[in-house]
Amino acid sequence: MIIDLGSVLRAPRHFEFTLEPDWWQPVVEYDQILGLSSDLTVRIDISKVGNRFEIKGRVSGGLKIRCGRCLESYDTDLDTEFSLFLTQRQSVSDQIELELLEEDMSIDFIEDDKIDLDEIVRAQVYLSLPMKCLCSENCRGLCPVCGINLNKEQCECRKETGHPGFSKLKNFVVS
Repeated sequence: MIIDLGSVLRAPRHFEFTLEPDWWQPVVEYDQILGLSSDLTVRIDISKVGNRFEIKGRVSGGLKIRCGRCLESYDTDLDTEFSLFLTQRQSVSDQIELELLEEDMSIDFIEDDKIDLDEIVRAQVYLSLPMKCLCSENCRGLCPVCGINLNKEQCECRKETGHPGFSKLKNFVVS
């Protein structure tokens, strides 16, 4: 959904909409997010604050995620609030380097007076993910030798212990 920020100059705007599961398209083939398991409900408020636009919102719904250990998909709930600022990019003609301040870290730059709310929602969904997505805390992952899912089966592979960089020391004989 494309929004003209010129309409926000007169008064703050409020948007509420629902994104259906077929809206989500993975960015890359092995994306962590496989899709939506239920509709995403989105609420966004946009207002002009000084020379910036402030966006506050909430996204909630269900996600289908790929486990980082066993690579199986699982469903999880999403409920996240966010706040960000948008501003026009300032032309920096004679400066090669520009020092960013702490408050600059929550600012995104826009090129023209239009923004795509779908892209903002997509970014917030990615930012809401944990560092490591796991189907359960006890997920045993994949066997590093044969690749079977250790949550479903046991394998007969010999487990190597220790760091591989020290494997040559196993054959070392002290006389």
